Amino acid sequence: MTELAGARGGGHRFRSHFEGELDQLRLQVEVMAVRVSEALRRMGVVLATGDLGEARAALAADDEVDAMLVSLTERCYDLIRREGPVASDLRFLVSVLRVLEELERIADLSLRVVKQAPQLHLVVAHPPMFSTLLDMAEEAKALYRTAVDAWSTQDPQLARTLAVRNQVMDGHYAALLDHILALDGRGAAKVAVVSVLVGRALERIADHTVIVGERLRYLLTGDPAHLAAEVR
Repeated sequence: MTELAGARGGGHRFRSHFEGELDQLRLQVEVMAVRVSEALRRMGVVLATGDLGEARAALAADDEVDAMLVSLTERCYDLIRREGPVASDLRFLVSVLRVLEELERIADLSLRVVKQAPQLHLVVAHPPMFSTLLDMAEEAKALYRTAVDAWSTQDPQLARTLAVRNQVMDGHYAALLDHILALDGRGAAKVAVVSVLVGRALERIADHTVIVGERLRYLLTGDPAHLAAEVR
């Protein structure tokens, strides 16, 4: 009887330790999300001002995001190998792997905008188009904040709002394309290229926030229908 109780106690301690590791992993994803949030902030500054110093800082900081992706991915695989999780625990680890990829992709897309800093003056010369890009950047950042808040609070209803709100971004992108099609005259091609590169990156950032939200909904419900957003 004593041996059985000891075995049960050992199993309980083992489970508590594993749950602690999962909680720590969830918090570390939030830390990476903060780094990506800073990348988006810098992106917004560069887009609005063309600040080359801020652009250089953004480029330098990207290595930290990449390093966190590698480190946390390795930790997930180690937990899967070492603990052999099943059911909800395995779903959590697989979802974390996916969310990490989305966060890193969002950071990369923000750099795509930042790298256009030397050419942004071309777009600034077209106020309606520039205003649309600024609106897109603000919407992308707002959607990202919602995705991170949903992950931090594990709130499926908050995550659910992302797909609906992303329609606003779709409207901005359609307006941007209208501006591009209306361009003419000397230098129109260069303006169009910069605008498409920046606008497409911002639109894709929004799409990736939706994937984070839908992955969270899958994590919490187990309903594979939420994975449809990842098909792109």
